[in-house]
Amino acid sequence: MKHVLVHGNPETPAVWDLMTPHLAHRDVVTPRLPGFGSPIPDGFGATQREYVDWLIAELEAIGEPVHLVGHDWGGGLVVPVACERPDLIASWATDVIGLFDPEYVWHDMAQVWQTPDVGEAAIGAMTGLSLAERTGVMESLGIPPTIAADFADALNPLMGDCVLALYRSAAQPAMADYAPMLANAAQRPGLVIAASDDPYVGGVAMAERAAVATGARVAVLDGLGHWWMLQDPARGAAVLDAFWSEPR
Repeated sequence: MKHVLVHGNPETPAVWDLMTPHLAHRDVVTPRLPGFGSPIPDGFGATQREYVDWLIAELEAIGEPVHLVGHDWGGGLVVPVACERPDLIASWATDVIGLFDPEYVWHDMAQVWQTPDVGEAAIGAMTGLSLAERTGVMESLGIPPTIAADFADALNPLMGDCVLALYRSAAQPAMADYAPMLANAAQRPGLVIAASDDPYVGGVAMAERAAVATGARVAVLDGLGHWWMLQDPARGAAVLDAFWSEPR
């Protein structure tokens, strides 16, 4: 059975590169979000709905249920898929379940991107940097140099446009509107990964509250932050392997 790991923003599939060698379950697929170092399909508007539909199509093409994992915006796509198309998955995991809590407030940078003109200026300032400068920005967030360079290489005006469209389509109450649907995700086993030091996703308490609605178990990663799979790849892999190995 395949294990599909979906990256987030402003990232590429390289976010999983340090962790996948530690996984006992090695049949891993790491799709690349359209616009994140790749072209976008004709007519693709880069909204949350379009990214969810893209992920559904990716899973349909695999042709059998998968173990689905999402980080950051990848996790923001996994939850709707689990709610809408449980037939495509054997299990699901996300590290951003708090985004779907009715009380979630988008983090400061997301709110910048969601603001007309201000968001364009912020994205333009980032994409206008040299590759070395963009890499340095990524490294300043604690991302290892080789991974940071891969992220920076993909961070071009197209990605910037996709980021703006995605975050604006998800401005509240868009995410809170999913709250009544979360119980649908309980049709498949779920895992909520809650990194204690992640400042972007609402905190552990919010994650635990949202997890109750989905029937998911919660794995708290004490001392780890948003990029837990890069900070402690072996620990992240162990949490996922343990979940996948549970009797169904």
